[in-house]
Amino acid sequence: MRPEVQTFVADGPLPDWDATGEEIDRRERRLAAISRPVTHEEAAALATCFGPDDCYGLAWTLLHLIETAPGPVPVSQLPGPGPEAGVWAEVLRARWGGAVSP
Repeated sequence: MRPEVQTFVADGPLPDWDATGEEIDRRERRLAAISRPVTHEEAAALATCFGPDDCYGLAWTLLHLIETAPGPVPVSQLPGPGPEAGVWAEVLRARWGGAVSP
């Protein structure tokens, strides 16, 4: 896994709407530093970084980055359904049709 992906993933889930502007800017810079396409392994790691809301649009950017991977992230590697997963794991499942890749 590339260092820029590891750095982004190490920061954990995206913050919610009450994060500081500094935190949002830092996460945006780190997300922008990840070149496309991402590998399957990177997509699986990035899929764990969705937060409780859209984080001022960063969640959509993250979703589109994940979608550059070759094939869907295995459903078993996505956060489980329910309130703790946020809507983003569900959006990712719906866009990928809930498919399980090998």
